[in-house]
Amino acid sequence: MIARLLAACGLLAFAQGSWAADAISGAVERQPINVSAIVMFVAFVGATLFITYWASKKNNSTADHYAAGGKITGFQNGLAIAGDYMSAASFLGISALVYTSGYDGLIYSIGFLVGWPIILFLIAERLRNLGKYTFADVASYRLKQKEIRTLSASGSLVVVAFYLIAQMVGAGKLIQLLFGLDYHVAVILVGILMVLYVLFGGMLATTWVQIIKAVLLLSGASFMALMVMKTVNFDFGTLFSEAVKVHAKGQAIMSPGALVSDPVSAISLGLALMFGTAGLPHILMRFFTVSDAKEARKSVFYATGFIGYFYILTFIIGFGAILLVSTNPAFKDAAGALLGGNNMAAVHLANAVGGSLFLGFISAVAFATILAVVAGLTLAGASAVSHDIYASVIKGGKANEKDELRVSKITTIALGVLAIGLGILFEKQNIAFMVGLAFSIAASCNFPVLFLSMYWKNLTTRGAMVGGWLGLLTAVGLMILGPTVWVQVLGNAKAIFPYEYPALFSMVVAFAGIWFFSITDKSTSAGEERARFLPQFVRSQTGLGASGAAAH
Repeated sequence: MIARLLAACGLLAFAQGSWAADAISGAVERQPINVSAIVMFVAFVGATLFITYWASKKNNSTADHYAAGGKITGFQNGLAIAGDYMSAASFLGISALVYTSGYDGLIYSIGFLVGWPIILFLIAERLRNLGKYTFADVASYRLKQKEIRTLSASGSLVVVAFYLIAQMVGAGKLIQLLFGLDYHVAVILVGILMVLYVLFGGMLATTWVQIIKAVLLLSGASFMALMVMKTVNFDFGTLFSEAVKVHAKGQAIMSPGALVSDPVSAISLGLALMFGTAGLPHILMRFFTVSDAKEARKSVFYATGFIGYFYILTFIIGFGAILLVSTNPAFKDAAGALLGGNNMAAVHLANAVGGSLFLGFISAVAFATILAVVAGLTLAGASAVSHDIYASVIKGGKANEKDELRVSKITTIALGVLAIGLGILFEKQNIAFMVGLAFSIAASCNFPVLFLSMYWKNLTTRGAMVGGWLGLLTAVGLMILGPTVWVQVLGNAKAIFPYEYPALFSMVVAFAGIWFFSITDKSTSAGEERARFLPQFVRSQTGLGASGAAAH
């Protein structure tokens, strides 16, 4: 079931959100209302709303709203990035993948880490030294502002839109399953809370929501992994050998390579994971919340550690579920299938090792996780509209802070209403491809333009525009023509584009387009843009001129 689902929907889907939406799609058996889960969730919401109230007192300028005034430390930001990246989908989805397929789960969970060294060594410091609030600040640093900001903002908004739909549908399905609440109630509740966090608390409130969520998720997962290891006397050999004995696939669960069918798909998936992470607007935006490039580097260092630790825990949790859940008839239905589907393996394990109270805790953390991710996405979307499109494109960089802040807050409300509406509209749809598409767009549009703007002196506005738009359109087009949408969603017999992951092809198109249309650009403005590379490079390396979050 899981292997077939992954083949149809793409592993990227559960990387950041739509795994939960798709894996729980179809008939969902409503669970009895879990009182302890609701109490803990209300406590979390109460605490975060109090933080939002506190943050609102400090949220007075655009620097405060977009970047928390640049006052977040590297350690805090690392935790917040981890909170942004470790979705409920990762927690439930990867645990489920290990539960059903064994060793392959470790390969894919480690795969999500690969993008972070690229961010650490190539992007984080330079981004902080060159930018102000969004990565479009960096991409347009020496190029024409209006054209590049329009492209970057468009790429950001498309990524945010796909993510938000996946998260909202995932939230509704997940809470319907875990809490016994109505789907529409869950979607509306998530929408209202995310708007409150961003509208009143800005980046400061969003950061602390993500930090609290990361600590709760890491604590819960650590306890589960500890209890699993205790049952096998802290011996990994025993854990694996016992799992092999009870798993239906036997020794096959210790063999890799069952989930990607051909080398092209494997390479394309790897590229999307590696470079998609380095082009996600809500992740890149976090580097402007710290005081300088050194703290930005620390942020990635800590985030990589937390995320790596988390994915190792999900591997232990998955094998623990094989031992403690698959052998317990209390977690099975009459047909012998896992109650609620395979992606409930981690939730059932929580019940097995900690009883109903810990089950309530894990359920509340799963919902809190979605809230943290959608708050970050909403802020990234609002800043793309207010800072990049309104202040820089429409007003030509001459908008005052008050108007820009007002536009950001109006956009936040609009995004909240849109997210709720789309979450309800897509309730019955297979939306698993959306996050996969978001990763591909980030890798094919955002990353090439951002990367080359910092490292290639011959980049011109014409090259960036043509290549960026080609990358975006190619990623969308190939995803639509591929097996995920053309066959699974639209119901056609055979896909026009044979591969599930478009990143390999769309990235090549983007880089080739940027290269060709830049080197053939002989205009006067192109010469000026090339001449501005050296002072930009000096600032990106040294930070000279980048005095703080509000300085540019």
